[in-house]
Parts: sequence; structure tokens; C-alpha cells
Amino acid sequence: MTDQFVLDVTRIRDEARQRMEGGPVTTTYGMDAERVIGILNDVIATEVVCWLRYTRHAIAAKGIDRAQVSEEFTEHAKEEMQHALWAAERVSQLGGNPDFDPATLAGRAHTDYATPDDLDLKEMLKNNLFAERIVISTYQEIIRWLGDHDPTTRRLMERILEEEEDHADDLTDLMGV
Repeated sequence: MTDQFVLDVTRIRDEARQRMEGGPVTTTYGMDAERVIGILNDVIATEVVCWLRYTRHAIAAKGIDRAQVSEEFTEHAKEEMQHALWAAERVSQLGGNPDFDPATLAGRAHTDYATPDDLDLKEMLKNNLFAERIVISTYQEIIRWLGDHDPTTRRLMERILEEEEDHADDLTDLMGV
């Protein structure tokens, strides 16, 4: 059986010309852009909350292994903020507005920020590993949901997921588990 793929370039050119204001969102985009924007705005909130938690832990870390753990938390914090910026850029590409509203960040995030003041290093490591595991699971679900309908957003989420899995691996190593 032969594949009878035919590309109607004339139709595609006409549609592209008629919908120039859509930017990269064409008639062949396979998802509800508003729904994807909403999910990405939740990803932004999640990443900002993770950045805040890692930053706080990097500064508040105490104990004999403080330098090593604090350095790892600082590196993870920088990567979490980069993830938020990547997601924000994609929201903008899809025609939406990235939502960094501090009043709603915690409520939209998949993880939480709240931590007791007296966390020791081991508890900080556990707290962050718990958050990474939540993020890994939720991002895997987003990737499966996107499927082949939005390959650009899927690849972005896969890139972020890969770094989140590295974070979990780093934390596990530091915990000695």
C-alpha cells in the first residue's frame, strides 16, 4: 500500500495570508490554544514556586554539608526560573499573556512553598525531592495529553521534564539513598 500524501500548498498559503494575526497558531494547530495557555500558566506558577523554595533553602541551609547542598539548591533554582521563562515565552507565542501574578502563584502551582522555619538539610532535601516527584508526574501527564497535537509545546515540556528528573536524581544522591 502506498502513501498518497498530497500537500495543498495553495490552500495553506491562502489560509496563512488570511490569518496573519494568529502568529504561529495556524489552522493546523491541533489543540485548544486557550487551554494550553492555561496549563502553561500553571507550569509557570509551579516553576516560580519551586524557584522560591530552592532559593530560600539555599540561603537558609545550615550544617556541615551546607556548602554542597546550598550550591545544588542554587543551581536548581536558576534552572527552575529558566523553565518558567521558557513556558512564558511559549504562552506568548500562542497569543496569551504569561501569568506571573504573585497573588495567584501558590494557588496555581502543582507544588507548594510552605516550609517550617526549622528544616534541617535532610528535610530540605526531602521537601524538594517530594516537589520534584510531583512535577515529574504532572509534566508527564501534560506531555501525554499534548501528544502529537502540539509538538512544540510537547518538546518544551519534555526538555523541562528532563531537567526535573536530573534534579530528582541529584537530590537522591545528596540524600544518600
